[in-house]
Amino acid sequence: MMLALLLLVGGCASLSSEERARASSIAVQARSTVVDCDRADRCARDSPLRALAGRAFNESAPGQPRHYATILDEGEEALVARLNLLRSATRSIDLQTYIFDTDDSARLVIDELLAASRRGVKVRLLIDQLSAISDLQVLGALSSAHQNFQLRVYNPTFGKARLNYFDYAGSVLCCFRRFNQRMHNKLLVIDDAIGVVGGRNYQDDYYDWDAEYNFRDRDVLVAGPEARTMAANFEAFWNAPRSVPAERLNDVGRTLLEGGAPRMPPAEFRRPERVQRVSQEADDTAFITRSFVDTALPVASVRYVADLPRKHRRERTGHPRDGQHVTEPQLDRLISEAQSEVLLQTPYLVLSKPARQLFADLRKQPEPPRVLVSTNSLAATDNPIVYALSYKYKRRNMRELGFNIFEFKPFPLDAPVDYRNLLPDPIAGEYPEGPRGLLGGSAAGSNARPPGSGGNNAGTRNSGDGNGKGKGNEPRINPRTGSAYQNARERRRANGSEVDRDLLRTETRPSFLGSRAVNKPLPVTRSGARMGLHAKSLVVDRRIGVIGTHNFDPRSENYNTEGAVIIDDPVFAQRLADSILRDIHPQNSWTVAPRAKPPVLSGLNYSVGKASEALPILDFWPWRYATDYEFQPGPACPAPLPRQHPDFLSCYTAVGDFPEVNVGPKLLLVRMLTAFGAGLVPIL
Repeated sequence: MMLALLLLVGGCASLSSEERARASSIAVQARSTVVDCDRADRCARDSPLRALAGRAFNESAPGQPRHYATILDEGEEALVARLNLLRSATRSIDLQTYIFDTDDSARLVIDELLAASRRGVKVRLLIDQLSAISDLQVLGALSSAHQNFQLRVYNPTFGKARLNYFDYAGSVLCCFRRFNQRMHNKLLVIDDAIGVVGGRNYQDDYYDWDAEYNFRDRDVLVAGPEARTMAANFEAFWNAPRSVPAERLNDVGRTLLEGGAPRMPPAEFRRPERVQRVSQEADDTAFITRSFVDTALPVASVRYVADLPRKHRRERTGHPRDGQHVTEPQLDRLISEAQSEVLLQTPYLVLSKPARQLFADLRKQPEPPRVLVSTNSLAATDNPIVYALSYKYKRRNMRELGFNIFEFKPFPLDAPVDYRNLLPDPIAGEYPEGPRGLLGGSAAGSNARPPGSGGNNAGTRNSGDGNGKGKGNEPRINPRTGSAYQNARERRRANGSEVDRDLLRTETRPSFLGSRAVNKPLPVTRSGARMGLHAKSLVVDRRIGVIGTHNFDPRSENYNTEGAVIIDDPVFAQRLADSILRDIHPQNSWTVAPRAKPPVLSGLNYSVGKASEALPILDFWPWRYATDYEFQPGPACPAPLPRQHPDFLSCYTAVGDFPEVNVGPKLLLVRMLTAFGAGLVPIL
């Protein structure tokens, strides 16, 4: 009875076939046919970045393709690169994503897509239904905007764009598996010649534009023949039965039937000066050259591997490995063949049984490779539930699988971010030369500095020399003294906590966990715009580098479709490794290590803790095997140490299991989740 009621509520707004055809006709007839440009190149802007693709094709030969690859580490610059590419398109734009918001950054992209369609470029936008645009006016306007612009929605539950709680409940009871099968791919392809792949969705917090919480993310831009493989994969999703034109959805169609084709709501940017700045940078050829072309690496071996929509038909084939999975087996094989080192970066360290077996087999080798894992702390994560599951198995991950785990801090001191975008700025005025001075330099690819640090004007960036060094004469801080590092950390701990508004992060949300209460970061002990890790990357033996959308978790294996770029090139792999190693530096991450052994009953404590960890019902033992440690630089500790080093405890101080988290009553929630977490692993 309840199921019938929920299905009735969920489907009460369904259109008949005749109504759906009428709605589609309204959208098609309203589409403008006016093209603003009569030139063959569709009035595309000259772009040294787009020209990089032409160079790659010219330098390619049969059987010997040439590619150029650029890592996009900084959020705002990743947005600038996208805008520049959209303006440079001469034939086609294919954009595929999981989350697409209507905030400043997303609206800026929407406007660029529409502008491209009006000058004659064929634009196709494919968004996942669960976490993308749900504004019916916007969807109606986009579906009827221009004959060169097409919008489709992947896997719409009950044929709708916007879901209510009855829809969520109905999805659990009637079609749980299908509802959770999401298109997690993020792909942008320009003219089948240049593509962008990585973790970033289209929402302000992926471009360092959110005032409270931003993602530390990473993309890779690839110019050359492999972009055709990306385009072919997009085509497969575009033509999949689950990809439905927006105007044929029940609620969007109803909007068209009742009011005709709506106009696109006017843009109301929260920070118009910031929008203007990135728009100008996107047209600045010197900036584009310096930021993306000069840093591009020539690479020969590039592969784009991505799942296909048929992955979501596995229940019909009878076997989960019947050619349905594409991304996961490729990544597993790379890890299994590692000889010396695996650098793994994932926001959610939740391992499936096959993944555990993969790393267990590595561990059994006569000389097992070193495994470094960069992941989120509880204070940094956007999904506390998922963190609770990884917290439960720290002992297993470290002792049995040999992981060296580093948990990202919510207020990293040397992230690849323009700190002026973080409002309020968490480190303004703390350092004469900004957080980069603590390293005596920095990894390549970012020259952002906090406001008030000198050398940069308010409206400009990249006034440094490209190596992270300012042009001013500011004094550097000696990293061995640790004084500024220590003082800044202590001052922050005393700042207090505030969270001004509810945050909804949907990257890992399954259907029955759709509320704000469980999908927002936990309160922290001080104010400021914090960051959470969202990059999904892998480096094997400093030879192979991988950047993509796969979280190396059960959802990515079983429910989501994923994609990744695999580049077999030691120079590229080293650059990617440098980026990950920067993230695990003590300024940006805590080191997870075993607790100091108590003087008595240490063996009993370990045995009871291990037994408690294995219990599916209650994880009752409060004394955990490992905790987080903070590096204490000084004359006796000039550089960070691995947790296995005999002097580790002399140079590191334990800061607790959940540093910088204002746990309070949430501690009970975390403990409950660690107790029952094993049963949730497959869907989280």
